[in-house]
Amino acid sequence: MIHLKQMTDEELVITYSQGNNAAFDILLNRHKSHVYSYIYFIVRNKETTEDIFQETFVKAIMTIKQGRYTENGRFRAWINRIAHNLIIDNYRQERNEQIISNDDCEVDLLNNSKLSDGTVEDRIVKNQILSDVKKLINYLPDNQKEVLNMRYYQEMSFKEIADITGVSINTALGRMRYAILNMRRLAEENNVILTID
Repeated sequence: MIHLKQMTDEELVITYSQGNNAAFDILLNRHKSHVYSYIYFIVRNKETTEDIFQETFVKAIMTIKQGRYTENGRFRAWINRIAHNLIIDNYRQERNEQIISNDDCEVDLLNNSKLSDGTVEDRIVKNQILSDVKKLINYLPDNQKEVLNMRYYQEMSFKEIADITGVSINTALGRMRYAILNMRRLAEENNVILTID
């Protein structure tokens, strides 16, 4: 065993290819921490690192056993290149798993308006609706207008609204409810459409 430990990487590869499995154990021990660190530095995930690490050395074993190792004097660079290629393969596989095929879905994803950015017409309609909503708010009683503005435009919680206006949370909720009901009524009475078909 001492004799094997004194061999170069290339001598160990030749010895392993001739059937001495202990030679590969020496190679593994000599390079495992470097290869593992290299993989982990890129993928930043312990399980993925371990999978790629094992696959790297399995691939090295198969290549040497099949007599296809030709990297004289460059074992470390060669083993790193195997690891690097497997990392790239792993990223490609992950990316492909995240892609949704339109054929796999009952709904046509490519022609679904809910998944699109919208057209110029949609933006014009939304802007008109927002403008109509602001006009309707002006017709509300002051206490309802105040709660609605605080909730939707200042994004306050009902507790914050209650504290600022000096009423209970239930009163603030009630004012919001009445504000919405009044706006719906005003919209119906004035034929204002507040939805996009």
